[in-house]
Amino acid sequence: MSGSRFLSRLVACAALSLLTGAAYAAPVKIAIVETLSGPQASTGLMFRTAARYAIDKVNAAGGWNGEPLQLVEYDNQGGPAGAADKLKAAIADGVQIVVQGASSAVSGQLTEDVRKYNLRNPGKEILFLNVGGEALELTGEKCHFYHFKFATNAEIRVKALVGAMKPLNALGTRVYSINQNYSWGMDMEKAIAGDAAAGGYQVVEKTLHDVNKVQDFSPYVAKIAATKADTAMTGNWSNDLLLLMKSTKAAGLKTRFATVFLDQPGNLGNAGDVALGHYVAHPFNAEAGGAEGEKFASDFKAKAGHLPAYVEPQAVFGIEMLGQALKTVRPENGKLNITALAKSLEKATLKGPLGELSMRADDHQVLLPMVVSVVSKEARFKVDGTDMGFKPVKTFSAAEAATPPQASCKMQRPA
Repeated sequence: MSGSRFLSRLVACAALSLLTGAAYAAPVKIAIVETLSGPQASTGLMFRTAARYAIDKVNAAGGWNGEPLQLVEYDNQGGPAGAADKLKAAIADGVQIVVQGASSAVSGQLTEDVRKYNLRNPGKEILFLNVGGEALELTGEKCHFYHFKFATNAEIRVKALVGAMKPLNALGTRVYSINQNYSWGMDMEKAIAGDAAAGGYQVVEKTLHDVNKVQDFSPYVAKIAATKADTAMTGNWSNDLLLLMKSTKAAGLKTRFATVFLDQPGNLGNAGDVALGHYVAHPFNAEAGGAEGEKFASDFKAKAGHLPAYVEPQAVFGIEMLGQALKTVRPENGKLNITALAKSLEKATLKGPLGELSMRADDHQVLLPMVVSVVSKEARFKVDGTDMGFKPVKTFSAAEAATPPQASCKMQRPA
């Protein structure tokens, strides 16, 4: 081969390499840093199930830049310290997006660690998708540009409960507040007291208890009974709600419960018929969603082996919104530009079974429809192997369910 022909072929190969290099980008790694073992694992494992389902859906639609998203799992073992260590490992493994939901305490650790890492590593930012941490501070004083919250908060949940239960005369005038003693539980306690005037009730007693340490809730159930409360409002979740429901059954407690996580599997089984007439405010109810709700529920069950419940729907919707945002972002130097993705995610919308979801750019709080349901034997979808389920009584649009951004959020956007 002559020197000129060899040179021309070399130039052509170089040009082709540049073109393919511009189009090619390394697959995006998404870490789920979740509680996958220990007493609170029941919730963490459901977040993992939802993440797997949603990412498979995004990949079936093309993934990102023609490459499937890669889900990498890290067990934070239920605590903030474990989550901090696993985040470091995830970053070292090349993860660009972190997903977590079980426990606002863990969410608070992760969001602060992500914020600090991004400040120290401009151009190498990572994104935190919070699909379950509901504490107000996460979109308040702890808000930042690379944190997106796809969960509700105590103000939204209690507003929905009061808005649905009061017109039905289901609240009564005496409310007992029982919650876990950390940021989320304190938010719930404050919201329950704050909505007393709107709900036409007085808070007869307030209890904050240790998180994941109480093995017998019978003393608390006795206190609720002693106050003659019409309704007990609680933000309890995971083992703390499962055991609370178990104690109400043992005591035959007649007090109605207004909850935010009663749709966690096991609660109705633990409470038995005592749960009839209890209420829950949640982001999804297949019966309330009509044909679209049933379609989503059926597909999820076919893939995951059970109907979507508890924290799973909101996690699915959040990752689907991420998928929508990814469609608008092209590779830069062979990588996903996280800042460009965050700017796209601020504008993301999703048509869910109950209506449209959108991201509020002011504080990165998702705006989503809410439904309030009552435990009833007339519910279409039965749970826990019982003859009971969650019968929808009122659905709120995203605009109706929303509460205003907090003044404490001072969002700093990149130039």
